[in-house]
Amino acid sequence: MIFRRFLFTIAALLASSATTLAAPKAPSADEAMLRAYDAFRAGDPVKLQKYASQLGGHVLAPYLEYWRLKLRLEDAPEADVRDFLQREAGSYLAQRLRADWLKELGKRGDWRGFEETLPLLVQDDLEIRCYAWLSRLARGDGSAFDEGRAIWLEPRELPEGCDILADRLLEARKFSVDDVWRRVRVLFENGQVSAARRALATLPAGERHDERLLNQAVTAPKKLLASPPRNLEQRATREMVVIALVRLASADPEAAVEVLRGKLGKQLPPADATYLWGRVGYEGARRLHPEALEWYRLADDGTLDDQQLAWKARAALRAADWQAVRDAIDRMSVSAHQDPAWTYWYGRALGVQGRSDGARAYYLRISAQPNFYGLLASEELGAVAGVPEPFHVPSEAEVEAAQGNPGLARALELYRLELRAEATREWVFTIRTMDDAQLLAAAELARRAGIFDRAINTADRTLRIHNFKVRFLAPFREVFDENARVYGLEEAWLLGLVRQESRFIVNAKSSVGAKGLMQLMPATARWVAKRNGLTGYSPSRVAEVSMNVALGTGYLRHVLDDLGHPLLASAAYNAGPGRARRWRDAKPLEGAIYAETIPFNETRDYVKKVMANTMYYSQLIGGKLVSLKERLGQVPAKSPADRFNEELP
Repeated sequence: MIFRRFLFTIAALLASSATTLAAPKAPSADEAMLRAYDAFRAGDPVKLQKYASQLGGHVLAPYLEYWRLKLRLEDAPEADVRDFLQREAGSYLAQRLRADWLKELGKRGDWRGFEETLPLLVQDDLEIRCYAWLSRLARGDGSAFDEGRAIWLEPRELPEGCDILADRLLEARKFSVDDVWRRVRVLFENGQVSAARRALATLPAGERHDERLLNQAVTAPKKLLASPPRNLEQRATREMVVIALVRLASADPEAAVEVLRGKLGKQLPPADATYLWGRVGYEGARRLHPEALEWYRLADDGTLDDQQLAWKARAALRAADWQAVRDAIDRMSVSAHQDPAWTYWYGRALGVQGRSDGARAYYLRISAQPNFYGLLASEELGAVAGVPEPFHVPSEAEVEAAQGNPGLARALELYRLELRAEATREWVFTIRTMDDAQLLAAAELARRAGIFDRAINTADRTLRIHNFKVRFLAPFREVFDENARVYGLEEAWLLGLVRQESRFIVNAKSSVGAKGLMQLMPATARWVAKRNGLTGYSPSRVAEVSMNVALGTGYLRHVLDDLGHPLLASAAYNAGPGRARRWRDAKPLEGAIYAETIPFNETRDYVKKVMANTMYYSQLIGGKLVSLKERLGQVPAKSPADRFNEELP
């Protein structure tokens, strides 16, 4: 009897153990949310539902519902969509679903539903604009044809809705052969070869190109141009030569110049020749070629777009041709002309030409702006721009109100789960209509949560009341202070660089693998650690605050010693020492001109922001007050000995 009870007990224990093994522990709320997100991204509605069912009442419950709706949007009942939009009215997710739903309605051709849904959309979306034009065409509004023509010169592949609109425009004969070739040129200028081929397919049968010539123009332009077609009278043949020259200019502008100045160039119609000189001038200016401005002079300024005119102005700055600077800026569109960069340089051009009153008027337009050119304009007016005071500090009640904002609460939870892309979109949408006081309360909420990038960017949006201590946060001061002293660098510059690199996010990681506060690439970190004999280094520690700052500061010291100028060192930190050297001129160059003529858009923006940041940090941490113009100084000319070093990365 006792033995039998023993056997029953053992069996019960074994059964219990088997049940335990068969039923694994349910995931935590965080794990379930992350698995639900992964299921959404993988397009797996079954797994999404499985994990969503474990998260009732979660602060991110609207995301779970949005993800479920998004995965079945093609078949979702309209009532379900409308219910979500009404329940989440005014939220980021409502706008996101509204945009998705509008595209679905456009695909279906449900123009009644589309027109009802469209008015509450607050974001701009090219494809939805195209569907809106199609909707108007469906109700007989022919004026949509004229407005919709603008899509034809988009320098990229068109989204589905715009493709449909383009087909309608072609069917209605709203595009001429010239329009088609114009789009083809725009696409080839921007390297969109596949899209250009599709545009070519819309040409009438009698205007079609030779596919062999096109392939040669795309893949071997120099070969085609060395032995071009004998007869260039036919438009399609001539355009293949133009395409080949556009492709050649993007790789080797000097070679394209040689062709344009030769026999083939003389065979081209004047309109084609001036168009190509505009492309050659643009490509040459982007390579800082000393003859770029002369090439531009052979182009028709009236056909240059804002991007080409910007580089013409930059070439003129390098050549100290101030009238050409003004001429290029005068040709820009109104929006481009109002950019602080061109406002400042137009003022400088007027000043150099002795028109001080005109220069002053231009400086006054931007002198109050807290950016690179606003600071320089202030200095031209005789003042060093200070940090706006007093610093507005939100009350606890204001911070609590921000904490109770559903959008901010969702964003904070998404940040905690390290879903940064989703979190940032939620945050940015939520703060878009806030006034200054609300923005600073939201910034303080982010600061307390350690989400320093949101704190900085949110405080950066205020218009009348400010808190520059939040706008220019300086967490981890003891680490930066120590390393600045160890390596003999200005702490304000170091902070200004890190603000631009990572916004002080410790676990920041770039798309190319740079890590930490100072965004170090693994190879750079390893090289600096070995060079400086840094103890305790290991690849796994690169993102740690103390290790990352020590490595980054050591590298910054190295490039400063190597290049001898903080402006060049800032450029080198972003793009490499070899490029920073190559971007100098044959003569000494004003630092501001060097900064404006950096060929890489990212690095140009980066350097200007680092130098402006440095100015504000210097004032906030009690550093030495030095004007921005003095900091930028003069960039020394290239020397023959530099040529070898320029080839280094």
